Amino acid sequence: MSSAKEYLSFILEQLPEGVAYRPMMGEYVLYYRGKVIGGIYDDRFLIKPTKAAAAMAPEAERVKPYEGAKELLAVDNVDDRAFLKDLLEALWAELPEAKKR
Repeated sequence: MSSAKEYLSFILEQLPEGVAYRPMMGEYVLYYRGKVIGGIYDDRFLIKPTKAAAAMAPEAERVKPYEGAKELLAVDNVDDRAFLKDLLEALWAELPEAKKR
């Protein structure tokens, strides 16, 4: 099942400035300040499970967005913009620098 463009638009409105996306096979990969943070898969907002992200969202379910993928955290609290901003800042700080091409 592909994600709806409307759900992507809703999530982007909730997230802080600096989030970009790239469509990929009916889903959307999300970037924050140049680093991959997760994506929209089957109309779910999924992020990389860093220590900080897992600590900030301990109730988040770990799911695989597709067969063969690594587990990501399913963020359900998508209506709280302040929480999402703090979550992305903490997540971003723990991710490695983007690889140069």
